[in-house]
Amino acid sequence: MNNNKVQNPKVEVPQTKEMNDSDYLTAQLSCEKNMSVDMCYALNEASCETLYDALFPLFQEIKDMQRKLYELSFAKGWYSLEKAESSKIIEKYNSLSSKLEELI
Repeated sequence: MNNNKVQNPKVEVPQTKEMNDSDYLTAQLSCEKNMSVDMCYALNEASCETLYDALFPLFQEIKDMQRKLYELSFAKGWYSLEKAESSKIIEKYNSLSSKLEELI
């Protein structure tokens, strides 16, 4: 296993022409992410408070579902993350700290 990856043990699924559980989960996760982006546009463009108030709970549900699907995919080992090098983290922190100081 790559030492730069953070991943759970992979649950094996059949590799056939038909979609498997991993494929379905990946497709649904992608769909939820896209709906989240679209909902952000809708919230930003809401013409009145009533419309915004009606859309915002739907946005929260979409984000919650997207998170649950991500967590399930990660738990099954079908989604992995890369470890960041300590030097990169420190570099980014310093960069953001400098920008924050400029704003204060």
